[in-house]
Amino acid sequence: MKDGFLKVAAATPDIQVADPAWNAASICRVLGECFAAGAKLIVLPELCLTGYTCGDLFLQDCLLEESRRALKTVAERTKGQDALVFVGLPWEKEGKLYNVAAVLQDGAVLGMIPKRNLPNYGEFYELRHFAAGTGEVSYVEVCGQRTPFGGDLLFSCENMRGLTVGCELCEDVWVMDPPSTAHARAGATVIVNLSASNETVGKDAYRRSLLEATSARLLCGYVYASAGEGESTQDLVFSGHNMILENGVLLREAKRFSNEITVSELDIFRLCYERRRMSSFVRESGPSYLTVPFSLRPCRTELTRLFPAAPFVPEGEEKRAERCEQILSIQSYGLKKRLAHTGAATAVVGVSGGLDSTLALLVTARAFDLLGKERSGIRAVTMPCFGTTSRTYQNACRLAEGLGASLTEVDIGEAVTLHFRDIGQDSSVHDVTYENGQARERTQVLMDLANKSGGLVIGTGDMSELALGWATYNGDHMSMYGVNAGVPKTLVRHLVRYCADTCRDGELRRVLLDVLDTPVSPELLPPTDGQISQKTEDLVGPYELHDFFLYYLLRCSFAPSKVYRLARRAFGEQYPEEVVGRWLKTFCRRFFAQQFKRSCLPDGPKVGSVAVSPRGDLRMPSDASREAWLRDLEGIPG
Repeated sequence: MKDGFLKVAAATPDIQVADPAWNAASICRVLGECFAAGAKLIVLPELCLTGYTCGDLFLQDCLLEESRRALKTVAERTKGQDALVFVGLPWEKEGKLYNVAAVLQDGAVLGMIPKRNLPNYGEFYELRHFAAGTGEVSYVEVCGQRTPFGGDLLFSCENMRGLTVGCELCEDVWVMDPPSTAHARAGATVIVNLSASNETVGKDAYRRSLLEATSARLLCGYVYASAGEGESTQDLVFSGHNMILENGVLLREAKRFSNEITVSELDIFRLCYERRRMSSFVRESGPSYLTVPFSLRPCRTELTRLFPAAPFVPEGEEKRAERCEQILSIQSYGLKKRLAHTGAATAVVGVSGGLDSTLALLVTARAFDLLGKERSGIRAVTMPCFGTTSRTYQNACRLAEGLGASLTEVDIGEAVTLHFRDIGQDSSVHDVTYENGQARERTQVLMDLANKSGGLVIGTGDMSELALGWATYNGDHMSMYGVNAGVPKTLVRHLVRYCADTCRDGELRRVLLDVLDTPVSPELLPPTDGQISQKTEDLVGPYELHDFFLYYLLRCSFAPSKVYRLARRAFGEQYPEEVVGRWLKTFCRRFFAQQFKRSCLPDGPKVGSVAVSPRGDLRMPSDASREAWLRDLEGIPG
């Protein structure tokens, strides 16, 4: 439960149709496995105490009486256990039979939730045996206890912020207005579904997409437990298609036809954040809702779910290629609009032979193609100075040539030296003035060349640099349109790789691959033996770590200590714990200290769900204190 994680289980027990006593024993065995796995919320299938396929046997007193005894057996199995359990059975109330979910904890029955939408088409004939439940809450006696009965029941954890559970049964989620919508509106962050959905060809894919859409639309966790092969009889076959989802993402899915226990962790705090962030998500708790309190013992949840080390980069080659093409289109169409709107005759790009300027030039070439303009109108400007190496210089020149841009070379060494003399800067002192003087001279050259040719300066800096403030104020920080402003460094690399893999020019491909193999550097300090001496990641830390921090701190609003925990899991032994801690503290310090640079950023296209534009996603005061974030990291090594 620490950091908002709740371990949940969707379990399909072996059952025998119409044998509640046998089924109760089987369910108790499964519950024991769930308890041992640390599950705090356990969901079992619809009518699993009797079996879903009992048909007219549901009307028999013998079956109903034995199912009540079976419920008592299962309830007693939960005594002393720290979990909330949902189990399905038939229940008679005021002369009508209902398909219900019983909610159990520590030997008590906390509530009974009737199914509201009864299928009576195709292979389903539930109206023959059951009455449709309603939201109205009344009371029944269950196992000697006065228990609330009705659809408008929520179960709220008293000692875990944000954990409120709502319940629906099978068909309820397939209808146009499912109960889960009202549950979420009333405050439920987790929806459980007790189901007996039979298997037909293709139904699993539809079922999966339905639950993904439901959990995304409701910004909730969704735990779906379905009947398994023990139910199969006559014309129906069941597969135990259990699923655990969170905000549209399938976290874990059972292997069908295996009757297994599916376990994962829901991040309740993230769900709460998403609801806070999305102003269109409206809480409207109806007057009919009854909230039943329960409690769980606080503990540190062992994580089994995976957290990708590169959250900005899709997994899988096909999906990654599709995403890269989409991003390049967003960047180039955004630039196309700016060029067309301003009537710019040229686009001026400073090319260094590094990743960011390479991507900016590739995007600019695409934008010119979209406009039907000759690429010779792109002015690729290389500006060698004290730190430029032969490798990056040659790559910059070959890149411009390969893309058909007009190459301009401006050696800024003499101008910078003169400037240093004017301000009294000793050229042998390689301090921040030495570095930034070169960066600002480069920007001045680009701006003046753009004025001279009736063009716009295209910014090259990426989102990771902007988050860290790794940009010279009024130097590479400034442009007339920043095409990379929404792209993190880890994704820049994949975009350039995609362009290399898809271009038909062998020489251009070779250049792009060499750019990818070049260390990231601003090249503002003299080379050592002709090689790059100033490597960015040696100074500010690995970009893959910083992009991980950026995603979870900014997109998810996690506390730094939680981000540290996830980073340790995502990167494993790749980075020692003190290295992760040190660079996370560096990120927090720089992110807050450098906001003033982001407060006046040029326009640039928003690419993904994370952005640092002061006009869009990040309305952050330039002088906010970072101390609360650093205090959260106290005790963490590094």
